[in-house]
Amino acid sequence: MFGEKDNGLIRSTNETYGGSFHADLLEQYKLYVQSAENVSTRRVASSRYLLTLNAALVAMYGFQYAVPAQSYWTVLIPVIGLPVSLLWYLIIKSHADLNRVKFGVIHEFEQHLPAAMYKYEWQLADHGQGKSYRAITTIERWIPILFAVLHMGLGIVVTLSLVGISS
Repeated sequence: MFGEKDNGLIRSTNETYGGSFHADLLEQYKLYVQSAENVSTRRVASSRYLLTLNAALVAMYGFQYAVPAQSYWTVLIPVIGLPVSLLWYLIIKSHADLNRVKFGVIHEFEQHLPAAMYKYEWQLADHGQGKSYRAITTIERWIPILFAVLHMGLGIVVTLSLVGISS
């Protein structure tokens, strides 16, 4: 495989492949579309997990005020929360980048099919930049950013309250 010239997406023709070329091409297209949908499913699952983790960390700030004595362990919450929020942001970005590539392949696949539904849909959606559709990852990326800001703000409050108690 190494050293071979890359011939693009479609490496055979109906003549060189055989009689099941069109059926196999359609089947590969279906499998690939499913793999793109799986990326979105994984993104949702990881976002759900990281949202739960961030919400639990924020809830821990509340426990500090329920306990009569301030404790220094609460300073660890933003130390954990900020990297978790950054990781979440990077995971969303990674999934978005992978899906962008996958849909590029799907659009190229569709050049060999009778209809190009995904490409046409993307054109109607103004490539995710129009008024009719805003790409979900564009919106979704704000959630970990807001959690990071919340962790920083609450971390400052906790630190100031601990410094105030010490003096």
